[in-house]
Amino acid sequence: MTKFSSAISRRKFLFTAGATAASSVLLKGCLGNPPEKAGSKVEQVQAINLSADQLPETKTVTLGIIGQTDAAPLIIAKEKGFFAKYGVSDAQLQKQPSWAVIRDKLELETAGGGLDGAHVLTPIPYLMSLGTITKGNKKIPMIVPMRINIDGQGITVSDSLKPTGVKLDTSVMKAEVEKAKTAGKNLRFAHTFKGGTSDMMLRYWLAAGGIDPDTDVTVQIVPGSQMVPNMKTGDIQGFSVGEPWHKRAISQKVGYTAAIQGEIWKDHAEKALTFRKEWAEKNPKTLKAILKAIMEAQQWCDKMENRQEMAEIVGRDEYAKVPVSDIIDRLKGKIDYGDGRIVDNSPFVMRFWDKGNASYPYQSHDLWFLVENQRWGQLPADLDTKKLIAEVNGEKYWREAAQEMGVAAAEIPSSPSKGPEKFFDGVVFDPENPKAYLASLKIKRV
Repeated sequence: MTKFSSAISRRKFLFTAGATAASSVLLKGCLGNPPEKAGSKVEQVQAINLSADQLPETKTVTLGIIGQTDAAPLIIAKEKGFFAKYGVSDAQLQKQPSWAVIRDKLELETAGGGLDGAHVLTPIPYLMSLGTITKGNKKIPMIVPMRINIDGQGITVSDSLKPTGVKLDTSVMKAEVEKAKTAGKNLRFAHTFKGGTSDMMLRYWLAAGGIDPDTDVTVQIVPGSQMVPNMKTGDIQGFSVGEPWHKRAISQKVGYTAAIQGEIWKDHAEKALTFRKEWAEKNPKTLKAILKAIMEAQQWCDKMENRQEMAEIVGRDEYAKVPVSDIIDRLKGKIDYGDGRIVDNSPFVMRFWDKGNASYPYQSHDLWFLVENQRWGQLPADLDTKKLIAEVNGEKYWREAAQEMGVAAAEIPSSPSKGPEKFFDGVVFDPENPKAYLASLKIKRV
């Protein structure tokens, strides 16, 4: 080989090797695990010695998340090393653009480029198990072994509705609703997924004030990250979603928070952790290891002295991609509603552990979401909800994981039901009598 051709070959090798390395870094970023940034190193916990019967069947799991603050326990479990502590050293978090994409990737499972489990709106696993939201209406058995958080979500409305004074009581904007309806330009309110948590809470809030969400206004789906831009252009006049979008609407002077959803339903169930049932049954020890890791992360997240660091981690580009200033106040319980109201030490601050109550997947909470879907004609009235909850709710896994990691008995709920719960309008949901609850509601499709 000549010196010239040798030099060309060497340059070609170096270029190819460099391109391959760069592609690997880019690919790693696309898969939800970007290269470390300067100063982004987070102190991690130490792994523990596991007995043979505690060793996970696999060290690998792929979990989907949406980039918002209620994904914090999963993010902290990854960043702080809690997954690795319990033997799941290769836990991958994949950020997705919407709940619909989370659903699609759960359908695929990891063998097809999908997910083993995910951070989800509570009703999604139930709707997937029923096949009502899947391709070809295929039933995909799912389990919900954990709740991720309670409270801390909200409903924001456009500044154009400020003159109505709408807050918890939506009846005060009925005249504005009727005016828009008569002009053929319905007021538009957005949520993130049909039949999901944000949809059901938005509908409850509207209907409590005598506004029919199906006939008086237009209710539509908008991804969380697009809520504020859509409000800015006037395409929507209100939205129901998690954080950080409410504070962003206020910061950008386009809207204000009409209600924190804990004001509608105190200690309301929010996001959940779900897995494909097939994966969970194949990897029961891995499942419990993951639950232990997230439980410990939830306990860490609930300590107010950790919330600044949590906000800095969650706000990073690979997760929520928001300034810390947009999330830290509400994470610490300071609620600026954007209409002159500022509340310090709010009782409706987002909680992740709350002595086990925020983490344990109460079956009665799952039932409320199913009954509300029935209320709006999105699930059949004769659905056997008791049978479905027995198939999907995985509270037994939570109990086993909690006992194995030494959670105090007082922090392990004694019953899968929270019993009767009262909403802001005085309506009571008794999980022992959901038909009476439905009968008491004036606006409904069932």
